[in-house]
Amino acid sequence: LFSAGEVGRLEAMAGRLGEELEADKRSGGTEAEELRACAAAEADIQARLREGAEAVTEAEVRAQQSRDRHQEIGAELERLVALTGLEGGPAESALTDEEREEAGQKLARVERRKEQLGPVNPLAKAEYEEAVEHVETLERQRTDLEEAMRELRALIRETDRHIRETFEETFEAAARNFEELVEHCFPGGRGRLRLVREERAPRPVIGGAPGEDSGEDQEARAEAEEEATEEHGKELGEPEDNMGVEIEVTPAGKAMKKLTLMSGGEKSMTAIAFLFAVFLARPCPFYILDEVEAALDDLNIGRFLELLRAYRERAQFIVVTHQQRTMEAADSLYGVSMGGDGVSKVISRKLPAELESQAA
Repeated sequence: LFSAGEVGRLEAMAGRLGEELEADKRSGGTEAEELRACAAAEADIQARLREGAEAVTEAEVRAQQSRDRHQEIGAELERLVALTGLEGGPAESALTDEEREEAGQKLARVERRKEQLGPVNPLAKAEYEEAVEHVETLERQRTDLEEAMRELRALIRETDRHIRETFEETFEAAARNFEELVEHCFPGGRGRLRLVREERAPRPVIGGAPGEDSGEDQEARAEAEEEATEEHGKELGEPEDNMGVEIEVTPAGKAMKKLTLMSGGEKSMTAIAFLFAVFLARPCPFYILDEVEAALDDLNIGRFLELLRAYRERAQFIVVTHQQRTMEAADSLYGVSMGGDGVSKVISRKLPAELESQAA
């Protein structure tokens, strides 16, 4: 139980506490409003911060793109400088509208040219290097071939020179021998060998019609024509491969004749003289004569046998013949005979020395 005084104090205290509570309530409402205002301000500040961050991010992206573009343009500029050989760098002044338009047109033409060239081949460099290496190999091979051709031409020239000298030496010796043998085969006659060109038109037969120049004048004129033709051929640079040998014989009491205009016997004697002339110039171990005296009369057969006897010690002569006089002049005889059984057989006989001396 409380006294009246304590109750009064308690009531007074309760009144003060109620007033303080009311004041605290009024103060809490003000603070809550302030807190709500601060929260709203904070939300506004956060929104502005997000917008600023997004702007900064976009700016950084654009800056990086600008840096990448700058690097690409720099690399392209370096490529163009290396390709064109011009100096690269910023222009002293900005381009005018006309210059920009002209540059744009050039760029458009380059783009069209690029499209016409087609897509870029990534293996072009390797293929180019292989092609260059192949070309260098071919160049080395060509150099080797040219050197080999020069050596071959030198060898050909040396061979041609040797052939020409050998031919001239052999021809001169054969021509001298032929003149001597013609005097034996055609007593009182003359003959010669001379070089002619194949493309030259055949000359008319020297002599023939009565009342014309003598044989000596015709021969001199023929020699002059021949020399003039040879000189003309040298001036034209005609090859010596077109040279041929022509045989001319002047039997006793007749005009000079070519081999193609002689009779069969004259051709045979001329061929025999030519054969022995070559034989004396370039001897061979043996000779095969196949019926060379078939068209000869007895007098010319005797002259032919005299040649065989004169040179029998220097070479072996194998003569195919049906002439009995030729058989009698041989050292050994070989014949083919058919027996009664129809089988062919070879027979041989060596002539005795006495018969050989008689024949000589």
